[in-house]
Amino acid sequence: MTETEQLLERVATRARASRPWGWPALPAPVDASEIARAEAVLGFPLPALLASLYLRIGDGGFGPEYGLLPLLEGAPSGEPAVVPHYLAGRESGRRDPEWPWPEGVLPISHWGCGMYACVDCRDPDGRVLLYEPNADTAEHAWYVDAPDLATWLKTWLDGAGWYEESNDDADLPPWPDFARRTEDPGTP
Repeated sequence: MTETEQLLERVATRARASRPWGWPALPAPVDASEIARAEAVLGFPLPALLASLYLRIGDGGFGPEYGLLPLLEGAPSGEPAVVPHYLAGRESGRRDPEWPWPEGVLPISHWGCGMYACVDCRDPDGRVLLYEPNADTAEHAWYVDAPDLATWLKTWLDGAGWYEESNDDADLPPWPDFARRTEDPGTP
């Protein structure tokens, strides 16, 4: 069994054993056509591990805090799904250039207070970012949570995330690519 397979098994076991807020039961996994539809709407592929979570474990409802968001349809809690939420963020950023939403950065999990865990789909490792909109500027609203999705999931499984009470003093580093990833390509 590969390391990814072992990780998926651990996540599946934990997902079946717990229910984040607002989820009555673990949703059924999506099928390959739903992944293809999401990728067509987004215009870029999902990282393989993220796609596997949706294909093999469930359409959201598991993971840290409020759990992964569903891919295409909203959550029982009223939280929007990943794809519509991303599209809304991009549109909002076009309307308010002071708060752009980076291309290819998918919100995958809600932390509360407007904060989201996001996967950078343009990063080959699928870096996980924390979006904290309560900052004074957009550039100060983005932090690196984990170097990749696998590490982020392992941290959750091991109870070692910044969001755990035992890690109250943990500081996340700022996301160094924010300015580059949100600058207007038409600007010299």
